[in-house]
Amino acid sequence: MRREANFNLVKEIFEKAAFVRALGIELTSFGKGWCETQMPLSPSLRQQHGLAHAGAIMTLADHTCGGAAASEVPEGRDVITVENKVSFLRPASGDLLTCRAEVLRAGKSLVFVEATVTGHNQSESALIAKASSTLAVIERSKS
Repeated sequence: MRREANFNLVKEIFEKAAFVRALGIELTSFGKGWCETQMPLSPSLRQQHGLAHAGAIMTLADHTCGGAAASEVPEGRDVITVENKVSFLRPASGDLLTCRAEVLRAGKSLVFVEATVTGHNQSESALIAKASSTLAVIERSKS
């Protein structure tokens, strides 16, 4: 029963986040302790030089980390980010960004997660950013 509750929570985290949906972030796959997403790099997500905006990359990593963390919490609990760090390794100018987040440690009150963001174009992929996130375990909202 717990596994099903976790999977429902991960799906809800993506379905109920209007900002995440507006950016085009999609949940592609997840399991216990990990989550994968993708985000088409539309013109509205680019900064003045035509590259992926740092805020879009950070949001992709943050929400993917949240999905991974949610897969580990007890039933009736949820997660919320308390700290994020993103290191940008190269500019992203491709067509699609993907992210994979993995839980490093899930405690009673905090979950530690790392994520990798990869940029893709027609012929190649490149590592764009690494992120680390700390999430607090909170009571799940009744809404």
